[in-house]
Amino acid sequence: MQRRPFLSLTVCFFVLTALTVASSRADDAAAPPAMPAKIDLQDGDTLVFLGDSITHQRLYTQYVEDFFYTRFPDRRIHFHNAGVGGAQAWDALQRISRDVLDYKPRYVTILLGMNDGRYTPFDPDIFATYQKDMTAVVDRIRAGGATPVLMSPTMFDARAAQLRQNPRRPRSPEMLSQYNSVLAYYGRWLQDRAIETGTSYVDMFSLLNDLTVEARETDPAFTLIKDAIHPDPPGQLVMAYAMIDDLGLRSQVSNIRILPGAQSGLRAQAGGGTVSNIRTTADGVEFDWKANSLPWVLPEEAHPGAKLLHLGHRASKEGLEVHGLKRGQYEVVIDGLVVGAYSDVALSRHIELQDNSKTPQYQQAMAVAVLNKQKNEGPVKQLRDGWRMFQGWARQSRQLKDQPNNTQLADAVAKGRERLNGLEEIIAGAESAATQIEDKIYAINQPKTRHYVIRRVQ
Repeated sequence: MQRRPFLSLTVCFFVLTALTVASSRADDAAAPPAMPAKIDLQDGDTLVFLGDSITHQRLYTQYVEDFFYTRFPDRRIHFHNAGVGGAQAWDALQRISRDVLDYKPRYVTILLGMNDGRYTPFDPDIFATYQKDMTAVVDRIRAGGATPVLMSPTMFDARAAQLRQNPRRPRSPEMLSQYNSVLAYYGRWLQDRAIETGTSYVDMFSLLNDLTVEARETDPAFTLIKDAIHPDPPGQLVMAYAMIDDLGLRSQVSNIRILPGAQSGLRAQAGGGTVSNIRTTADGVEFDWKANSLPWVLPEEAHPGAKLLHLGHRASKEGLEVHGLKRGQYEVVIDGLVVGAYSDVALSRHIELQDNSKTPQYQQAMAVAVLNKQKNEGPVKQLRDGWRMFQGWARQSRQLKDQPNNTQLADAVAKGRERLNGLEEIIAGAESAATQIEDKIYAINQPKTRHYVIRRVQ
């Protein structure tokens, strides 16, 4: 009788433990997946940009490529632009096998929605079609072994549209006042889907809107999207930055600190590379520096966007600090080139070189950007224009299913099919030409050892 309380307590303990474990397992099974903090592209991986005309522009995609070419020169990452002007999610589905999955991508970014809303105030039936087709796109990407990255539609600039109003095709006041909100709604639905499914998400919408609103406080006519739909190069850079930031890739390039050391010597603290051969001179210091990467340098047409974003400091900082210098003015010389003059106080507080076009590393990164621009304006454009032809044929084929007796449409579909016989040749030629330029990029994007001299001039 005396043992019964002990047995009862023991049984209760095991029962409670079993219930707790079962409850914990049930909670774990019900726990929603976490959104990835970043994407992880390694050597040999492929990133596909799937989208509409905003992707077909080959600008935000180009600037993201520039970032990877300079920030990760030790990884040969392949990029494929799969944007076609006018595309909706349904259109993307028609070419997703050959134009996306055949490239065996690790990640596929999806920028669709601008055309899917059909430039009208919110319509639940139109939105339901977008939901259905976008869900199918995401499912196909996952089934093909790739990881989707959802991206909100970009901004529709109603003020820019009003200023460019075409009298022959006027946009309704309702559309002008509401379409940006429609796109915001589409983007928030995508974000909810990303949260629910543990998918990476890029907010392309908010930063464009926020920067525009802020700029219009002093310049009411300011816009990053002159035609209301397609961001100009500065706006496309804002999009590229949103991708780099939201996908967990933003970081500084390097930071060098030269400090007094033991017995009147010098020591270095550095991130992003290696300092060697450091020594004092009669009028300053000198050392060698081998960085792991290059600054994110962009074509001139994108520079206003970089200024708006303070891009260099945020995403490409090259810091330099030199302590223990005598009072005076100093020149900073890299590989024999004077890149600037600074006081000893400024050098001790730190200077930033990422936007200094005189530095050899800036010039090296600019050469990368120039080559990549050639790639995008040449073979990549040729490839995307070829796929635009496919999209027209696919849409006509869909119409023919609904109008099987339309002989004129049937003839157009047949002729389109004949023209598509040359698409594979276009693809092969464009890919070969793009690879040749990419080979040149990877030949010149490797960081070099640079010799720094900080010498007193006054």
